[in-house]
Formats: sequence, structure tokens, C-alpha cells
Amino acid sequence: MASKEKPRNPRILIVTPEITYLPEGMGNLAGKMSAKAGGMADVSASLVQALHRLGADVHVALPHYRRMFHVETARLVADELRKYKSHLPDERIHLAEDRCFYYRDTVYSEGEGNVKLALAFQREVINNIIPFVQPDLIHCNDWMTGLIPAAARREGIPCLFTVHNIHTHKLTLAQVEDAGIDAAEFWMNLYYGYPPRNYEESRNCNQIDLQASGVFGAHFINTVSPTFLREIVNGWHSFIPDSIRSEIRNKYNAGCAEGILNAPDSSDNPATDEKIPFRYGPADHVAGKRRNKVEFQRALGLEENPDAPLFFWPSRLDPAQKGPQLLTDITYRFLDKYYGRGAQIAVVANGPFQRPFRDIRDFHSIGRRLAVHDFDARLSQLGFAASDFTLMPSLFEPCGLPQMQAPIYGSLAVAHNTGGLHDTVEQLDWNGSAGNGFIFDTYDSNGLFWAMDRAMEFYAAPPGVRERETGRIMKESLSRFNHDACAKEYIKLYEKMLDRQLVKREIS
Repeated sequence: MASKEKPRNPRILIVTPEITYLPEGMGNLAGKMSAKAGGMADVSASLVQALHRLGADVHVALPHYRRMFHVETARLVADELRKYKSHLPDERIHLAEDRCFYYRDTVYSEGEGNVKLALAFQREVINNIIPFVQPDLIHCNDWMTGLIPAAARREGIPCLFTVHNIHTHKLTLAQVEDAGIDAAEFWMNLYYGYPPRNYEESRNCNQIDLQASGVFGAHFINTVSPTFLREIVNGWHSFIPDSIRSEIRNKYNAGCAEGILNAPDSSDNPATDEKIPFRYGPADHVAGKRRNKVEFQRALGLEENPDAPLFFWPSRLDPAQKGPQLLTDITYRFLDKYYGRGAQIAVVANGPFQRPFRDIRDFHSIGRRLAVHDFDARLSQLGFAASDFTLMPSLFEPCGLPQMQAPIYGSLAVAHNTGGLHDTVEQLDWNGSAGNGFIFDTYDSNGLFWAMDRAMEFYAAPPGVRERETGRIMKESLSRFNHDACAKEYIKLYEKMLDRQLVKREIS
């Protein structure tokens, strides 16, 4: 009698247009794969790493960004070229091949160029990668993968769709098919501008909403914070398209939607971070932060004073979301109020509101108290290590990462009570050793001023109290905001969708 074949682990295919890194053992060029535009790249990388480490049969599909991967095929000799192009049985990285990816320097383009990239990516995934991998579950990320859940549903493959942002693009069935995707097979699983009567009637003029289609076609969805999911369902934020809101609400009401927080990169740790000049941990953070503060002040032209309370702005200066106008409204008033205590504000970010900060600095001649600098990755990392407080007064926040990075470095967040900020920042009670930052409810400049006042009250607390609470917050943040915690939630969701155990042991 023939022996029974040992059941294999469920095969997971993660489809993402961006990723920070891939673990060794995933394939020939795992160490070269890095193309990042935002938090999606980090969460994709952390999830793949955790699944791979735990022995799951995880595969990744991503565009072949040759230039960003630093691959020059012209320089490869014949044997190297054959290995580079091969699909080996144990290969787990599956590159979508199209010339539109090969010579790019960035993940995304301006305007409609992104639609071309999205169609080329999805064509390769639907036509070639899914048939090759034969996955048991597909995990898609954002609108650039919005057609794939419909194709997966047609083939009976469970699909998770992660909504990282609310951005979307629209196009017709004719455009999809002209790009080489046979949408006639799954057209009924897409979301249209109006209810379609039939395929022919809809082909040329009834536009497909890619983000809404991803939500509509998927078996399960998640946003990147629990509170942002509830805000969408409850009708908050008028900028969210009705199509996306209605489909997310339908999934939520059906019990097929969850919120899972992203996490900072594992390199965000002041004890090991090579991007900061002086490393430190919870036990010796006072001396370490003071030395980093002076380095940061010197680099920005601020007054070099390790005792000065320093507020840091790390996010892009986008008035539609991030709230820089709230800070410009009160910058001079705040610095004047706390002039005697040496308060400083440092902005290391790009965006349309950089000019108002420069105007305030120059008009009031306060360049030793207010610094404005273009975004620089190393300087921004030093900002977390140097600052006492990090400003995040966003109008809305699907997740946010700076408010999670900052407390790991001992910089307490000052944040608006919304979305992912609500899920990660709790009001500090230093007498009760609870909370990790300063949060305000009313979205206006007075609300922000109130929260910054609370931060200054904490800065005036006895040094022993500040040292104790900052050290506690650093320890708690390291254990709370990390990739393993994030990956564990996705694994639980995969297992729920598959109704079977994915790995034999949990992440510790």
C-alpha cells in the first residue's frame, strides 16, 4: 500500500509593488531586492521575513526594478545570466517582467504613469506568477493590485487585500484588456462607476475603481490601524470616496475586515542604529540623548544647549493631512512663551508648508530657536535621537510610523487623536507611570498648543521622574511596536481565512 503524501504548508503569495528587503534563502537575489516609497514596503518585508523564519511556504511577487535592485544584466556572463533569469523550484521571489520597470529610480510615477505600471504588474501576476506558484492564499496590497482579488475569486483562491491608503485610480475594461489581461474572465467581480448590465455594455465606458475593486473582490480586507477602519465605517473624513467607504463598510459588517497596525523598521533602535553618532538604550538614554541633541543642534544651526526642550517635526509638510498649518499658527507664540526655558522647534521635512516656516524664522530672526531643513534620512534619524518630543498633529492618519519610531528613541509624541495615532499614543500620566505621549482631541492650533503645554509640564518635572518615565516608554515601545507583533496579527488572519494552522509555533 502506497504511503500517504505528507501534507504541505499552505502556500502564501504576497503581492506588493514595494518592499524594503527580503531574507536570505528566499532566492538568488534576495539581498538586492529593495524598493521603498512608504510604510507598505516595511510591513511587506517584515511579514515575509517572519513567515520565512517560521517555515511557512511564502512567496513574493513584485515588479522587477532592475535599476533600484542594482542589477545590470549587460554585465552578467552567460552562466550568471541563466541563473539570474531562472525560475528554480525553490525560488520564492517572482519578478513581474516589463520594460516599464527596468530603468526606474522610484516606485511610483507622476499622474497616469502609475496606471501603466499597475497594469503591467498585474498582467504578469495574473497571467504568469499565480499559475506558476499555485498559491493557497494571495495577499494583495493597495490599488496597484486591485484587479487581482477579482481574478483570485474567479479561481477560488482566498485573497486578503490590505488598504494602506485611500488613493485610487479608474480605468475601463477596454484599457485592462489592451494591457494584456483577459478581464472577461472575472469582470463581474470588479467595482464599477454604475451597476453594469452586461460585459459589452460596460467594456468601454463604465470605469473600474481599482481600490474599491480590490476591497470588493477580496475575501477579507484590512486597514493599517483599527481606529482608521472604524472611522471609515462610521462616516468620518469627507475625502474618502463613497465607493471605497461603502465597500469597506460592507466587508466590516460581514465580519471580513480588521485593522492591523504597521510597525517601524527593525533597525529603529537607538542601541544599534548606525545612523546616529551616539548610541544608547533605556538605561543610559539621558547622556546619549544629550550628546545627540548637541550634534543635531550644531547641524541645524540651533543654539547648542543640551538642556533645551526640543520639538521635532519629521513628516512631510502636507497641509491636507499632516497639519503643519496648526504649528505655523502658534510657532512664534509658543517659542516666545517658553523663551526663558530655551524651547526649540526643528523641522526636517519637504512639502508646500516649508516656506511659511522659513518666513516665520526669518521675519522674527529666530534661527537659533527654529530650524527648517530639507528632508535628509540621516538627519531625520538623528532628530528622533536628539529630540524630547515629536510632533504629529495629523488631521487623519491611516497608520503613521513616526509616532511609533519616536518613543523607541525616547522622544514622546505630541499627536492629534485620530486613526493610527489614537491606537499608538496614550496621554502620559507620569505620576501613575502610564501612557506614552500627549494627545489632543480638537483639531486646531489651540488644541496643538494645549498638548505642547502638557509636554513642557512634563519637561519641568523632576529629572528623576523624566528619566524613569522616558526609560519606561522606550522599553515598552520596543516590545510593542515591532515587526514580529505586526506579522503575528497577519498570520492569525491568514489562519482564519484558511481555517488551518499556518505555522507550528507562534512568534515569541
